[in-house]
Amino acid sequence: MSCIEQMKYTIHLQKTSFKEAREYIEKNSDEVYYVSPGYKIFKDYYIIGIPPIAVGAKGNALVFPYTKPCHGSFVLSIDNEDSIKEINRLRETGKGKATASVKKGNSPESSKVSLTSYEDMWKKQDLEN
Repeated sequence: MSCIEQMKYTIHLQKTSFKEAREYIEKNSDEVYYVSPGYKIFKDYYIIGIPPIAVGAKGNALVFPYTKPCHGSFVLSIDNEDSIKEINRLRETGKGKATASVKKGNSPESSKVSLTSYEDMWKKQDLEN
């Protein structure tokens, strides 16, 4: 797939903020995983946003934020064979998985990330290399 828009999707929220998208996914998914900006889904699509970025699973549907330049951010879900593969990949890595307490309004430990600027992140990456 080269474009999300070519896939059969459902729009849950439109023209929303990153925070509202994360909260919606946390409250409306069976499982929630937190990924970093640039996380790749469906082989070609990079998720962008402000961390922590929530990606959810509801049944066989992958629920995720989608940002389209000049149009804003949306929360979409896709329910097909590729979404099942993506959910299984998230389960296998298990990184940033939220507990059931998220639905009760408690923030998962992984959402307590320190705020840094993009410049600080690039400096850190340069030091590691």
